[in-house]
Amino acid sequence: MVTYLATAFLARFADEGVGIALALLAVERTGSPASGAFVLTAWLAPHAVAAPVVGALAERARAPRLFHGCALAVFGAAIALLGLTLGRAPMPLTLGAALVGGSVGPMVTGGLSSLLATRVPAGRTRTRAYALDATTYNAAAVAAPAAVSTAATATSATLATVLLATSAGCAALLCGGQRLPAAGHDAPRHTPLRRGLRPGELATGVRALWHIPQLRAVTVATCVAFLGVGGLPVTAVLLAAQRGEPGAGGVLLTAFAVGGLAGSLGVARWRRAPASARLARLGLLATATALAGAALAPTLPWTVALFALAGLGDGPLLTATLRIRADHAPEEARTQVFTLGAGLKLTAAAAGTALVGAFAHLPALVLTLFVAVLHLAAAALVQALGRRSGSQHRPGVDA
Repeated sequence: MVTYLATAFLARFADEGVGIALALLAVERTGSPASGAFVLTAWLAPHAVAAPVVGALAERARAPRLFHGCALAVFGAAIALLGLTLGRAPMPLTLGAALVGGSVGPMVTGGLSSLLATRVPAGRTRTRAYALDATTYNAAAVAAPAAVSTAATATSATLATVLLATSAGCAALLCGGQRLPAAGHDAPRHTPLRRGLRPGELATGVRALWHIPQLRAVTVATCVAFLGVGGLPVTAVLLAAQRGEPGAGGVLLTAFAVGGLAGSLGVARWRRAPASARLARLGLLATATALAGAALAPTLPWTVALFALAGLGDGPLLTATLRIRADHAPEEARTQVFTLGAGLKLTAAAAGTALVGAFAHLPALVLTLFVAVLHLAAAALVQALGRRSGSQHRPGVDA
């Protein structure tokens, strides 16, 4: 488990740092962040489209850890190539590297998390495992931007990018050394590898997400919530400026990430954690309430504290989301469910960024309340869509 957590953190550290590294590289080499934004768009664009493909390939691999390790190696190589080419080589080459790296991106998020479901038994042990897995996302979100900014300031944006590529490369090496405890009947069943992917196989994960009520509820709800999360960076900057501290937007985002880390660690130690669907609702309601409070807070310190509380709800939400996917995804489509779910969330976040950017002229209070309302709507969706799953509840799944 320790090796898995180290692998996941290193991979997600690289993933979380890419956006800021590209912006810093573009400014350093061209004087403008525009080219970095174009490359980041190319990096993010293929996530949802590539998710079912890489997920299906991972399902068919004879050696899953080796496949994941190779995907992480490609991920790291793509980051290194971006560092070499952005602002120095023809843009099509850089965009091509970004598309390749973005295509294996779902393996860094959902793909790695799917490994736990095949090796950790259902019940309290799995809840704790996914709570710890969630901490790797939150810890990376805290550490990566700070590390990249510090490295770029102390040396250069190029070396900051090398740091990210090295982190992904170390994750690839560690991936082959994972030794997670087998989960008995949940252990992977290796089937003969067939040639080529049939079109129907690529839709297996989509069908599972749509037809299994628990998966449908958490997928729809998290996509709605991530419309708001995607707009949070812009909202945080505007809210900080409204409080008289234009440069404190990063402090608000850091507080949110630290809160998420604390929330994930709390669930890992929570001996009587509620069922996954209820945990997701509680997390969404906590985030919605705290963000609404932050919108109305009179001073910056209060706003920072409430952003941390909002993040405190995000940690349990991520834990519950991962657990629901692990418990309810069909074994033959489990990795697809994880990669596709992660890809859809990222796509929703990108749409949220564009949406809030389009309405950035509105008061920060209105935008922050909008993000809070989206989380409240997501909690209502978990409740409403989850009712249909009552007759299909699997005993012991949420124990």
